[in-house]
Amino acid sequence: MSGARPTPGGANATGAAAPGGPAPAAPAAPVRPGGPRGHGPMGMGAGMPVQRSLDFRGSLRRLLTVLRPERGRLVAVLVLGALSVAAAVAGPKLLGDATNVIFEGVVSRGLADVVPAGASQREAVDALRAAGQDQLADMVAGMTGVVPGRGVDVERLGDILLVVLVVYVAAFVLGWLQGRLTARAVQATVLRMRAHVEEKLARLPLSYYDRQPRGELLSRVTNDIDNVAQTMQQTLSQLVTSVLTVVGVLGMMFWLSPLLAVVALVTVPLSVVVAGAIAKRSQPQFVRQWASTGQLNAHIEEMFTGHALVTVFGRQRQAARTFAERNDELFESSFRAQFISGIIQPALGFLSNLNYLVIAVVGGLRVASGTMTLGEVQAFIQYSRQFTQPLTQIASMANLLQSGVASAERVFELLDAEEQEPDPVAPARLPRPVRGRVAFEHVSFRYEADTPLIEDLSVVAEPGQTVAIVGPTGAGKTTLVNLVMRFYEVGSGRITLDGVDTRTLTRDELRGQIGMVLQDTWLFGGTVAENIAYGVDHATSEQVVEAAVATHVDRFVRTLPEGYDTVLDDEGGSVSAGEKQLLTIARAFLADPAILILDEATSSVDTRTEVLVQQAMSTLRSGRTSFVIAHRLSTIRDADVILVMEHGRIVEKGSHDELLAAEGAYARLYASQFAAATAPVD
Repeated sequence: MSGARPTPGGANATGAAAPGGPAPAAPAAPVRPGGPRGHGPMGMGAGMPVQRSLDFRGSLRRLLTVLRPERGRLVAVLVLGALSVAAAVAGPKLLGDATNVIFEGVVSRGLADVVPAGASQREAVDALRAAGQDQLADMVAGMTGVVPGRGVDVERLGDILLVVLVVYVAAFVLGWLQGRLTARAVQATVLRMRAHVEEKLARLPLSYYDRQPRGELLSRVTNDIDNVAQTMQQTLSQLVTSVLTVVGVLGMMFWLSPLLAVVALVTVPLSVVVAGAIAKRSQPQFVRQWASTGQLNAHIEEMFTGHALVTVFGRQRQAARTFAERNDELFESSFRAQFISGIIQPALGFLSNLNYLVIAVVGGLRVASGTMTLGEVQAFIQYSRQFTQPLTQIASMANLLQSGVASAERVFELLDAEEQEPDPVAPARLPRPVRGRVAFEHVSFRYEADTPLIEDLSVVAEPGQTVAIVGPTGAGKTTLVNLVMRFYEVGSGRITLDGVDTRTLTRDELRGQIGMVLQDTWLFGGTVAENIAYGVDHATSEQVVEAAVATHVDRFVRTLPEGYDTVLDDEGGSVSAGEKQLLTIARAFLADPAILILDEATSSVDTRTEVLVQQAMSTLRSGRTSFVIAHRLSTIRDADVILVMEHGRIVEKGSHDELLAAEGAYARLYASQFAAATAPVD
């Protein structure tokens, strides 16, 4: 029977209980033991969460509320954006004035052939009309700085260009400050989001982890949050700038020519309809894309952690086929999402080009008629480009925004998951010193409401006793100790520690008295000394070495290249399986808990090492209440009490000799291991 795997902030899977860890809620969200993906209640969940339709508006509103603590910076971003846009919007008008100066200079020099130098603009117009050049006369009449024979006013042109330079430099500096503040606001928001997710993971019940493939959960915590950060970073600044640019440019366009402004606006509703229609079709594909990403990550994580077994059983081809299928699903959904949403920009670009063509033709006619200057038409064309460009950007941001909101919803689903029962407001305290008397009083528990597992169980573990729990797989052995740890809450009855109901204690208080060594060892990336001292704050090197010597760890640690300073990876690849098990036992020894839980703690060691470990365990269990889950009955012969469980019930109870003499369930288990029984085992 597998033991509880490490959970964030929870009891150390191979050492003392760390305070502040998650414990599962009551079995309102059950996990059926022995399901299709697990080998008991501690196994992996049965599959991916049910995919539901994306509530785009609701999730977007919630994502905006996450930015609320950064409203001061966002206001500054808005102000800087407005100033930057104002400077950028002034540029085309100023450049249009410079064009007018040049064009008027050229026209003025050409008029010297019609009227004498120094004549007024009115005289030049009259002379042109007298010569039958009415269209040219209309154009000259619409100008403001024509002086026949003078040429280009270089001084005025230089002044205008200097102002343009200052305006564009100011726009750059303001935009740089806006981008800096936006990055600060976004990263601070993502920092809080990651912190909230980490805190949430510590409050989730173990049943949630049982239902979720680890790759899927990791995808939400890493990929989805990163995608949300990228979306906010790219859209916040651009969205503010684009909206303000549309407003500013639209005002300048109506100021220069209401007629051309109306012409330019004709394409806006059409652009909105086109963008909306495309975005509506692409949104479901983004939902599929991120769901497929989670499924692929889950498969990769499973195949990576189980690589040895996949190889041994020759399932590489099947694993590769499954990978190919899920990779193809991700490719199809990603391709559809990106292709459909990618149509937005070229479609709007086509409409923008049509708009540009109409404006150029109408503007040229108005210059010829004298109702607009060439510089004004030039500025208007630039404004029309500036007007359609932010609209195109906003439309293309719909692509990124949809992807980001889809990821945000997956993160929000994690944050909204049902949490474990909170600790009591006024918790009880254990008497000191803790003696370690554990009593099950009429305890009942089931993972599923219609499937009983443990019914009306009563048993007492006296202080200092070693209680061994044996029985076939699925009998409820690990469930029993999980109830002691409050990884799951009892359905009825109660469990007491030194007479105090464990549900009236905080989980920190309870788990701080419990050490745990599991069948599945767990080491983290760090030195040997750090791994041994994991369950004890501020442990000295002398204490670490003392625990290592007592558990026969010191002898092989001394052979490592750096001794206790040897760095292990998170898989413990530089030490053997048996040595990893000894390290976790040393961790529990150093923690010095009042209650010890050993779940197949010697299953990974060889026979000679097992003898040494048994001696260390005997010392470790001395004076402590110990629960030992074992399949190898040779390891629990010296237990004070042996509980034999079948189908969630204790069917036998007694010492090793007493149970053998009774010739019941224990005797049959013992015979199946040591008498080489050939009869089928029920």
